[in-house]
This record gives sequence, structure tokens and C-alpha cells, in this order.
Amino acid sequence: MSPFDYFTEVVGWLQIAAFPLSVGLLVGAGIYFSDPTTLRLVIGIGIVLIGLVTGIVFATRVWKKQGTMHFVSREMASPELNHAEEDKK
Repeated sequence: MSPFDYFTEVVGWLQIAAFPLSVGLLVGAGIYFSDPTTLRLVIGIGIVLIGLVTGIVFATRVWKKQGTMHFVSREMASPELNHAEEDKK
């Protein structure tokens, strides 16, 4: 694997792992900021950690199975949206 291919796989891995982490951050922040207490802070941090671990496990599984850039490019290529403008006319 060339250094460029490895770099693109790492970028894809970060993109895949970032989504569950960001969901965990939003949910954890929502729980904590609704009533900022120590218990809710611990619960919020726990939810963020669950999102982080989930993202790491999923991104690593995708990298080993099919490659992260293949996965990311397949998810970004949505043929339904390619014809959205034509359907409006």
C-alpha cells in the first residue's frame, strides 16, 4: 500500500469514526446541559465514550473488510439525489 493510499484510508477511517462520536457528543451534551449535575456529567461522558468506542470498532471493521474509502465513496454516491433536479421539472 502506497503512502497516499494509506493516508486516504486513515482519512476515511476518521470520517467513519467521527459520526458515532458526534452523535454521542450531542446526546451526552443534551443530557448534561439539561440539568448540570455531577451524575449527569458522568452519564454524559459515558455516552460520549460509548460513541467513541462504537466509532472506532465500526471504522476498524470497515477498514479490514472492504476499505474505508470504498465505504465512504459508496455512501456519498446516492443515485437518488442525482435525478432530484430532473424530477422537479
